[in-house]
Amino acid sequence: MKSLFVLLSFLYITTTTPVNGKLLNAKPLTTVVEGDDKFPTPPESINRLFFVQRSSNINTIIYELNDKGGKLDPENPIHVYWLRYAEKGQAEELNYIQRKFAYGLTTKPTGNDQYDVRFVSYKKFPLTLMKAGDGKYHIFATIEQKQIMLSRIFVKIEGGSFMLPNVVYVELRGIDPSTGKEITDRFKP
Repeated sequence: MKSLFVLLSFLYITTTTPVNGKLLNAKPLTTVVEGDDKFPTPPESINRLFFVQRSSNINTIIYELNDKGGKLDPENPIHVYWLRYAEKGQAEELNYIQRKFAYGLTTKPTGNDQYDVRFVSYKKFPLTLMKAGDGKYHIFATIEQKQIMLSRIFVKIEGGSFMLPNVVYVELRGIDPSTGKEITDRFKP
């Protein structure tokens, strides 16, 4: 798991490609407070599945459904891109290295409108894209032996080096679909 969070924590190569041919004005609507640090919460989106943030900067990686005309794209069901809060708050596509070695995902259909989803940088962390009781697609992860609808991953880093950061903790947040309660799991990888 450490290799995933090493890459998620530090790989930061700028790209100037806009999202879907346009730049978005993605100013934060609210703020999540982690210890003494403040991180913007991305604006709500009907297609957003979850997002990843790292304490190294406030830029955020967004993972959202890739639907074409209201129908999920079976070849590429999840669109991944940046919200560059540290710059102008603009949305930008991941570049090739980020997609293929760090923040990108692999997806494999498993039947019944479900997909096995893995980070390219750490294939041992299984996620599932499937519809929940609300009839909408969500990303599910196992936290505290429960399937939860993942909403956020946060990586806290203090010191270390570019290739070997000191990861203080990784926090996963999501909602237990059976109770509606938020579940948080914090661990040191």
